[in-house]
Amino acid sequence: MMRVVDAKLIIIGTGPAGYTAAIYAARADLAPLVFTGSQMGGQLTTTTEIENFPGFPDGIQGPELMFNMSQQAEKFGAKLVYEEVVSVKKDEESGLFEVTTNTRSYTAMAVIIATGATARYPGLPGEKELIGHGLTACATCDGAFYRDVPVCVVGGGDSACEEAHFLTRFAERVYLIHRRDTLRASAAMQQRVLSHEKIQPVWNSVIDGYKKGEDGELCGVTLRNTQTGELSELPVRCVFMAIGHVPNSACVADLVDLDSSGFIIRCHGGTSTRTPGLFAAGDVADPVYRQAISAAGMGCWAALEAERYLQQND
Repeated sequence: MMRVVDAKLIIIGTGPAGYTAAIYAARADLAPLVFTGSQMGGQLTTTTEIENFPGFPDGIQGPELMFNMSQQAEKFGAKLVYEEVVSVKKDEESGLFEVTTNTRSYTAMAVIIATGATARYPGLPGEKELIGHGLTACATCDGAFYRDVPVCVVGGGDSACEEAHFLTRFAERVYLIHRRDTLRASAAMQQRVLSHEKIQPVWNSVIDGYKKGEDGELCGVTLRNTQTGELSELPVRCVFMAIGHVPNSACVADLVDLDSSGFIIRCHGGTSTRTPGLFAAGDVADPVYRQAISAAGMGCWAALEAERYLQQND
């Protein structure tokens, strides 16, 4: 007996990549099912004002941008499914994908995975409440909000050093906090950072706690020396975490190739994966840029490539 197909296309994820893919797919009359996951709107829902997304000269709040994208997708026929996907499989005989949530399974002819990547945080008390209020993982997104005040970057690799150097454009002082006494960054990047007059390394230290002001914003951190255990306080207005990202690729891990950090490896310069009909877009497949606008662009690619795949395999 032929199995009923729930949708031609299923999109997993509702950040800029997922919503953009949904807009393009819906306008192509594919009527995609879009699975929101546990954090509808993705990381941008934890961001306050966004000033670098084209089309908003006065900036826009992250949740508002995501809401607008969802409304646009639904306007053209995308259907939001308020469930979290736990696994994706493909039946080689029928060529159909089986997308399973905690409640049921759905079938589709093609799938776009746009589940994003989650920034690593230490997991300290009060952390969630401070994200977007002095605690962030994106200097490009939020650095300009902290002009002429002290900030800190946590990490010791190239990414941390790049964030610290970028922040010197705005901040009064940038403290680079690293748990060891040497950086892991490339020699050229270390030279660039350690010679900068605005950057002050804080060696053999980790953040032990956050201090919150009466306005609810971060106003400092407690540091713990990794060698002596001694505690000290550092007055900063923002902490920029640069200790890596965890791509949310587990649900399709059996169908794709992953790099050493778990990011999906895309094929042929586009968004296709090693499994025909499965496409990857946004931060889950982007270990380098991880910006809202680049994720949206990849969502566009994925929808166009999925449409082409469906035409060829209808």
